[in-house]
Amino acid sequence: MNTTTTDDNPVDIRPFAYAISLINGKWKMHILFWIWHEKVLRYNELKRRLGNVSHKMLSNQLKELETDGVIFRNEYPQVPPKVEYTLTELGISLMPVLDSLCDWGHKHVPDAWELS
Repeated sequence: MNTTTTDDNPVDIRPFAYAISLINGKWKMHILFWIWHEKVLRYNELKRRLGNVSHKMLSNQLKELETDGVIFRNEYPQVPPKVEYTLTELGISLMPVLDSLCDWGHKHVPDAWELS
């Protein structure tokens, strides 16, 4: 068990480290935000909503989220290929955390702050 002791109280870092490992990545929270709001998103729709993300970066982040069981990738056997992404039960269980971040942002975003 990975624990650290502070003032004679053991702290188990594993739950926090696991949670962060699922969302750690420049685009993962953005990806989850859009899939959460749209319910189902195709690759090109997701890329359009994210804006300045490279194909390689988006593909890698999606693969990691899928491998971690946070999103589901549904590929339809047709030409051209059609791929849709949805949240899994694990992904849905993360949404209260994302919702809390959104609430915090609504309360604290400065009036002059702009997306870059």
